Amino acid sequence: MFTLPWQPPYDWTWMFSFLRARAVSGIETFDDDNYTRSIALAGHRGLMTLTPDPGNGTLKVNLSEELLPVAELCLQRIMRLLDLQRDPQLIAAALGDLARARPGLRLPGSVDVFEQGVRAILGQLVSVAMAAKLTGKVVAACGEPLAQAPGYYTFPTPHALAAADPLALKALGMPLKRAQALIHLAQATLDGRFPLQAPTDVEQGVKMLQTFPGIGRWTANYFALRGWQATDVFLPDDYAIKQRFPGMTPTQIRRYAERWQPWRSYALLHIWFTEAWRPLN
Repeated sequence: MFTLPWQPPYDWTWMFSFLRARAVSGIETFDDDNYTRSIALAGHRGLMTLTPDPGNGTLKVNLSEELLPVAELCLQRIMRLLDLQRDPQLIAAALGDLARARPGLRLPGSVDVFEQGVRAILGQLVSVAMAAKLTGKVVAACGEPLAQAPGYYTFPTPHALAAADPLALKALGMPLKRAQALIHLAQATLDGRFPLQAPTDVEQGVKMLQTFPGIGRWTANYFALRGWQATDVFLPDDYAIKQRFPGMTPTQIRRYAERWQPWRSYALLHIWFTEAWRPLN
């Protein structure tokens, strides 16, 4: 058993609700206050179970025996997924009234950048539930079962998706162009064109992603938000954001959001999940 510290406040109810709504069958399960998911790192494959302990300000982490040789890498991925390294009081102070209702809100990240890229593409133009269901089908078709944990798979590797038949992926319930976009993303990962680390210039990185087939501006920014855990991303032309800023153009919304730099990603989350919020002026 390992423990990871975090600085309060932390809204675990919100974070687990967010992850549970997007949980992919075969990869992730929730049981009361426990979140279990598969992971593959450096040739080691297994399960990790995460249990918040708010009373002690720690996260309990249980790794299956197969993952113990890469325990440090697993802990680093968990910290990135759950945004444990941030100072929430610093961010809340910068956001002011916007963060008052949820000062413990964190930025959901990912345990694997390629996985998050795939999930971002599969989430286009469908509901959260449909995206999770479709991703589960891709996992069952292209992932590798965990022999030591029946019912679990590890997420498909770039090699597996690069070699996939686009028509077979289409048959899972996605447009052919989306299937081709997944294959291109996998190939770009293998040849190094898809950055697995956040670039120094995130804005330029987002523009580069939009040159990939099947990745538009919204998808590229959403990926940067979660895959790279970029802290200063805002989506002024997002449908829900435009609803929160009635009568304002995307340019005006972008200008308004500048007050929240360099934490616009957190501002975006607060606005997305606060239906009654409206700009002050």
